Amino acid sequence: MSEEIINKVANSVLEVFDLEDYYPNGVRTQIDISQWLYEGFLLKEKDFREALKNHDWSQYQGHFVAVNCSTDAIIPAWASILVTVYVSPLARKVVLGNLSDLDTLLYQEILTDIDYSIYQDKPVILKGCSKKPVPETAYIIAIQKLQRVAKSVMYGEACSAVPLFKKVV
Repeated sequence: MSEEIINKVANSVLEVFDLEDYYPNGVRTQIDISQWLYEGFLLKEKDFREALKNHDWSQYQGHFVAVNCSTDAIIPAWASILVTVYVSPLARKVVLGNLSDLDTLLYQEILTDIDYSIYQDKPVILKGCSKKPVPETAYIIAIQKLQRVAKSVMYGEACSAVPLFKKVV
């Protein structure tokens, strides 16, 4: 048993595409409009505007911000736009929706700007496990980009990858 152990995965031509590598670091914050509604459901314009004017917006400096309303209140479109007017000069990005929507939008922007040519005609593993909250939509975007260039795409880890796509020649 003196044979050398060879790491076949490390020596293979497989390329790993790990979405976690593209995770944008930064604080994510959700601003809930219902905090400024009467009993969480009714928007009184004068009170709403006054509450926004007096709110400490500096706490969102450099944050990725999702603006939403957690109650079933029917609010006019201008309400979330007005919140955005206050927070956008400080925030790195503002979206309408929840934190998952925010991460989805961030990944849409990031994955659009990547040069996928390094994966041209290569077998690729779309890494499946991550410690960071990578939205499922990011995988959907990534596979569409990768299948345009890769020879094949698998999902998971090298030791247990699930085949997803193989280019027909």
